[in-house]
Amino acid sequence: MTAPTPRVQRMPRAQRRAQLLGAALTVFVDKGYHATAMEDIAEEAGVSKPVLYQHFPGKLELYTALLDEQCDRLEALVLEALETPGTHKERVYATIRAFFRFVGDEGFAFRLVFESDLTNDPGVRHRLDALEAQVADGIAARIAQDTGLPAELATLLGVGLAGMSQVSARAWLSHPGGMDLETAALAAGRLAWRGIGSFPPKESPDAITATTADEAVGGA
Repeated sequence: MTAPTPRVQRMPRAQRRAQLLGAALTVFVDKGYHATAMEDIAEEAGVSKPVLYQHFPGKLELYTALLDEQCDRLEALVLEALETPGTHKERVYATIRAFFRFVGDEGFAFRLVFESDLTNDPGVRHRLDALEAQVADGIAARIAQDTGLPAELATLLGVGLAGMSQVSARAWLSHPGGMDLETAALAAGRLAWRGIGSFPPKESPDAITATTADEAVGGA
């Protein structure tokens, strides 16, 4: 008698979704959104197009799902860094390192967040703007908590630190071989701390207690 052919088990839905997102990341980073076709992603994942469409109804939905995943990851890295035990200075350095870690990860997922070729789509633009606001607000809240600075000034510093961090990290990655991640993040951290560190921690006897941004800057 011929032995029965073993039944091939289907991949669990969550596992399949993760596989498809990983394949989509590879193709979108390599080709960009507009030059990518669903069949390219299906081929990269080793599945048929119907399987791909079972999980994502179209290319835009697949792209936005991947974008959401990467935005959430960056936000989690930054918020974790902002909770670093220790001093205000250590948290500033940890926050910058979080951006470098995100940019330096294999797969170049950061390009979907910082270099997307789909920013003209309202949904994508809204998601990127929301990430920028959430990250900057988180940093600003931590700066205000550590220094006692007024909200307006803390927000300005938060936006500046977030922008400087991602631009510095991308500049570092575009020149491979020059220095390792930790050295580059440390250099960027020193630059940032020269500015933010001029506002003393609120527990310091020299802490700024001004109630307006103008007074705070003048006190610095």
